[in-house]
Amino acid sequence: MKLNKELLIILLAAAAAIGSQSCKKGLDYENKNNLNPETVWKDSSMIKAFLSDIYGRMMPGWPFNGNSSDEGISNVRSMPDYNRGIISVSSTTSSLNYTQIDRINFFLDQLGQTPSEVLSGPTNQQYQGEAKFWRAWAYWGMVNSLGGVPLILHTQQTDNIDALFVPRNKTSECVAQIIRDLDSAIMLLPGVYPNAGMDYGRITRVAAMAFKGRVLLSYASPLFNPNNDANRWQAAYDANKAAVDFAVAQGHALHPAFNKIWVQERNKEIIMVNQFQYPNHSNNFNGIRPEPLTKDASNNNQPILSLLLAFPKRDGSPMQFDKNQLADPAYNAQFLTDFYTNRDDRFYATVFCGGTPYPTPDEVAPIYVKGNSFWNVWRYNANENTYVNIMNVIHPAMPGNPSITGFFQRKGLDTTVTAGLGGQAQTDWPEIRFAEVLMNYGECANETNRAAEALQVLKDIRKRAGIQPGAGDNYGITAASKSEIREAYIQERYAEFAYENKRFGDLRRWKRYDVLNNQVTRHGLYITLKDGQMVVPADNIMTPAVRAKFTASFIDNLDGDANFKFNLDLNHWFYALPENQISQSKGVLQQNKEWGGPFDPLQ
Repeated sequence: MKLNKELLIILLAAAAAIGSQSCKKGLDYENKNNLNPETVWKDSSMIKAFLSDIYGRMMPGWPFNGNSSDEGISNVRSMPDYNRGIISVSSTTSSLNYTQIDRINFFLDQLGQTPSEVLSGPTNQQYQGEAKFWRAWAYWGMVNSLGGVPLILHTQQTDNIDALFVPRNKTSECVAQIIRDLDSAIMLLPGVYPNAGMDYGRITRVAAMAFKGRVLLSYASPLFNPNNDANRWQAAYDANKAAVDFAVAQGHALHPAFNKIWVQERNKEIIMVNQFQYPNHSNNFNGIRPEPLTKDASNNNQPILSLLLAFPKRDGSPMQFDKNQLADPAYNAQFLTDFYTNRDDRFYATVFCGGTPYPTPDEVAPIYVKGNSFWNVWRYNANENTYVNIMNVIHPAMPGNPSITGFFQRKGLDTTVTAGLGGQAQTDWPEIRFAEVLMNYGECANETNRAAEALQVLKDIRKRAGIQPGAGDNYGITAASKSEIREAYIQERYAEFAYENKRFGDLRRWKRYDVLNNQVTRHGLYITLKDGQMVVPADNIMTPAVRAKFTASFIDNLDGDANFKFNLDLNHWFYALPENQISQSKGVLQQNKEWGGPFDPLQ
C-alpha cells in the first residue's frame, strides 16, 4: 500500500532524526536512506515515530471553552447558538472523521506483519495496546456525539470502491468494540513503564482502565440509558472501581494540594497527560488573561455568577446568595466577606479576583507594578443607571479593554512567563487525573445503591479541597438519598473540574440541560465601589477595611441582550450527521431519528 504525501513528510522528519547511513562503494547495495513503505516497517525507530505521530495528532490539549456552558463568558452576545436553542441539521458541527482511525488501522495491520527481528514481541504488543487505546478514543469521540458509526477495523482498499461505503453500526455494537479495544490495551500495556522518565506521557494500563470507566459511565448515564438499565450501571461500577484500585496500586493518589496539581509536574494525580515544554511543544494562556496583562488575545473564560457560587465555603456549606437581600448592607457585607475569605481551596486555584495581585510577573510600569493589586471593579452611575468599569481610573492611563465580569480563569495559568512570552507557557494538560477516576467510581457507586462508598468519595474530594470535617466528619455534605447524592455529584463536579472540558458533557449525559435553562441568562456579580469611596493599586480587597468600600451588585444579563439566554432544546440530545456526508455516502449513512432520519442512537 502506498503512503500518502502527508505521511511521507512525517516519516521523512522521523528518518532525519535517526541519522544517516554510511554508503558502500559500487551500485549493488541497499539504500536505507531511501524513504519508502518497506523501509519504514524494517526500522523500529521509524515504527515508533509513526506511533508518536498518532499521539501528537490525538492527545487533547488545554480547552478554553468555558463559554460553551455556564462556566464563563468571553464576549458579550457570544453564547453559542446551540445553547440558545437555535439548531438545525445544516448548522451541525458534528461529523464523521476517520482520518486518525485510518492511520491507526494501517499501523495495526502493519504491526501484524512486522517480524520480531525488527520489533521485539513485547514491544510489538505494547505498541498494539497503545494504538488500540487511541482507536477506542477516536471511536468514542464520534459515538458520544452521534451514536453508532461505521465500524472500520482494518485498512480499506481503495481499489474496491463499493467496500468504502460502510453503513452505521448500532451504538451498542460500537461500544462493545470500544471496550474490546480497551480490554486489549489493558492486557498489553504496563501499569508503569520500566523507563518511566523517558516514557512518561505514554498511555498506561491505568489510563486505559480509567478511560474504559469513563466510557461505561457515560453509556450507563441517562443520555444512552434512558430506561436506567441496572446492568449498565453495574458494569460501569466494576470498571471504575477496578481503575481506582489499580491506579492506587501503581502509586496514583489525590495530590494533597489542589492548587499544585498544575504546578508540580508528574505528580501522582496525573494519569493521562499532554506535556507542554518550550520550545518544541509550548502552550499559550494569553487568551484567558485580562487586558492589558496579555498579548494578542484576552478576557476569555471570565467566570459568571453560577461558577463563582459553585465553590462551597470552608465549612462545606453552599455559598449562599440572595439577590433580593443585597440591598441590606449587613447581608451584603457578610456575603462579600464569605465570598472572598471563606471559600474552599479550589475557588482560589480556579478564579482570579480583581482587587488582588495578578499572579504573573507582568507589569505596565508605572501604571501597574507587580505585587500591587490589579483592580477590575465597577462604579454605579445613578444618573444613567449603568455600571462603569473603573480599571482605568484606579490605574490611570491603563491601556486595554476592561473585562465583562471582573473575574478571570486562574486554573492552569503559567505564572512564570510574562504576556510577551505567552507562547512559551509550559503548564501540562492532565486529560485524566485521579480525581476524575475517583468521582466516576463514586457516581456509579451511588447508582448501584452503594451510598456509603459514594459519600466517602465526596468526602475525600472535599477534604483535599481544604474543607473542614465539621460535625460527624461529613465535610458539609448533607445528601443522604440516592437522588440527593446524585445532585451532590453534579455540584461537586462543577467545582472540581471547572474549565476542564467536562461541564457541558456532564450536563448532556445526565440529560440535565434544565440546569442551564433555569438560569435563563448569564448572570454576573459586579464588585462595586460605594459612593464617595476609592482605592489605590496598593490596596487589596482581601483586607477588611478595603473590602468595606465595596458592595456586591447582581447583574441579570451580562450579554445585555434578552435574545441571548439558555434555551437548549430538550428533544435533541444526539447531534446530526452533516447532510453532505449522507449524500456523499450514496445514502448508505442514515440520519439520526431526532433529525428526521431512521437511525436510532439508543439501539
